[in-house]
Amino acid sequence: MSVLKKILIAFFVGFSFTTSAQEYGEKIPKKAGLYSAILPGSGQVYTKKYWKVPVIYGGLITSAYYINESNDLYQLYKSTYLNRLDGDFSDNLNYSDSDLRTLTEHYRRNREVSALLFTLTYILNIVDASVNAHLFDYDVSEDLSLHIQPVYFSKENASGFSLSFNL
Repeated sequence: MSVLKKILIAFFVGFSFTTSAQEYGEKIPKKAGLYSAILPGSGQVYTKKYWKVPVIYGGLITSAYYINESNDLYQLYKSTYLNRLDGDFSDNLNYSDSDLRTLTEHYRRNREVSALLFTLTYILNIVDASVNAHLFDYDVSEDLSLHIQPVYFSKENASGFSLSFNL
């Protein structure tokens, strides 16, 4: 456990120095993606999107919880079914053999779906950090606007829309 603490302390000490050096503006997308790949949520901290960190960990922890729960129930029902096939009816479950097969398949599928959601959350964490770093310096000023106006073309006797952009 102390080795893990040393690695995390070294990571965050190096992370804080690079953040203070990058304080003036530009964020590097590869660095943000790498941070999020190493420690989920750290790329969001790097791009100053702190509110996303609990969302990421909420998704990862919830998925991990359901992976564990579904795996435990899958193993229970699977071993009970296999024991019954071997002639051991000492379990206290009030399910028939077909119910046990159905429950086994149900919890196996739930485990796989939860693992898929865990993986997707992890990948989206990395993509989100990289995209946020790309858009960190994006200009969102009042000068950016879109005006839509109806127009009438008298020669063609038709109406339409006029679009104008202010950049």
